Amino acid sequence: MRKEKMATRDAYGKTLIELGRQNRDIVVLDADLSKSTRTEYFAKEFPERFFNVGIAEQNLMGIAAGLAASGKIPFASTFAVFATGRAYDQVRNTIAYPGLNVKIAASHAGITVGEDGASHQTFEDISLMRGLPGMTVIVPADAVETRFAVKKAAEVKGPVYIRLGRPKVPVIFDETDYSFELGKGIILREGKDATIFATGIMVSRALEAADVLADKDVDVKVVNIHTIKPIDEDLIIRCAKQTGAVVTAEEHSIIGGLGSAVSEVLAENYPVVIKRIGIQDEFGMSGDAGELLVHYKLTSKDIVEGVESCLKMKKAL
Repeated sequence: MRKEKMATRDAYGKTLIELGRQNRDIVVLDADLSKSTRTEYFAKEFPERFFNVGIAEQNLMGIAAGLAASGKIPFASTFAVFATGRAYDQVRNTIAYPGLNVKIAASHAGITVGEDGASHQTFEDISLMRGLPGMTVIVPADAVETRFAVKKAAEVKGPVYIRLGRPKVPVIFDETDYSFELGKGIILREGKDATIFATGIMVSRALEAADVLADKDVDVKVVNIHTIKPIDEDLIIRCAKQTGAVVTAEEHSIIGGLGSAVSEVLAENYPVVIKRIGIQDEFGMSGDAGELLVHYKLTSKDIVEGVESCLKMKKAL
């Protein structure tokens, strides 16, 4: 993991320009938040292919659906809470139901929206999107993975939800040797005592937790699950069989997100001790993003404690 930091929303904005130069069918839409979502980069270079629909997120999704039906590849962006909550009916009935080729790239997801507070912090967006038939759900861990994920989203046919964040996060991957495969997790660290499945900003924290645990003679496997749907069932089952204990880590509610997805796979195929690190059944609050991560127990320390708790249960069986 490098010392460099970059927000996934920044990588998204820059990648849109690359896609725009390569394919004239790429169009971008925003709901009056282009400066925040970074779609302003695309707007400056391709103004004729950029559409600001104003503060009208439901209309945003409807227009994106129409453009997709006309053969374009639309990327529709706004804050995650609006893209998945306010416009859910339009996403469901005008995009997912007909299986249209719309890419919903939503920024400012999770608790790290910070000072904007509970009304803008969404912990249920992954749950809403993974519940839609045919919807692909991607949560990049860093800027490099975001770049590859956005490019892959443009290639695949059908609706895609990409979850992006506001703050700068550690760069984990090296672009020269990184390979993104939709629906396939990535083992970042081998281990035999337990497996940590992490997604988004929690991947870097999982790696930090693994270092702390190593100092305590606990050997953990760390797996990056960038695609929540379709999820890598084979890898999840294999890791569970190898370690017998699982911890999930996500900046999302433990209900309906990565923790739920992993639990569902293991419950049906290979039950093991499992602990879910994430937002409990509660709303957020206004505050500094770093302080909120501590308050809601989304730190490397909390992952360490989750692993230790799992190992105690594993030993007791």
